[in-house]
Amino acid sequence: MTQESLGEFEHCVLAAVLHLGDEAYGVTIRRAIGERTGRDVAIGALYTSLDRLERKGYLRSTMSDPTPERGGRSKRYVSVTAAGVRAMQRSRARLLRMWDGLEPSV
Repeated sequence: MTQESLGEFEHCVLAAVLHLGDEAYGVTIRRAIGERTGRDVAIGALYTSLDRLERKGYLRSTMSDPTPERGGRSKRYVSVTAAGVRAMQRSRARLLRMWDGLEPSV
């Protein structure tokens, strides 16, 4: 059976979540991806990816208690599962195998 590959953006999302640890929620993930890649991430695209990664079993989410600073709304915190870490490792290994022996010319 072939393991499902991660897309580039999914890989970035998982990596950002790992970098952020306990502070991983929509706004901080979006900021981390932007700072590390220079990419402007649409919040809708991010939440679509978070939902998809959670359905695949690569992320889990929990809701915080409502806070007055957010008008009584909760934050959705996410963390990477063991399956998510394995998917990242497979994705990285595939890319490294593809790059092996290449000397890109500019």
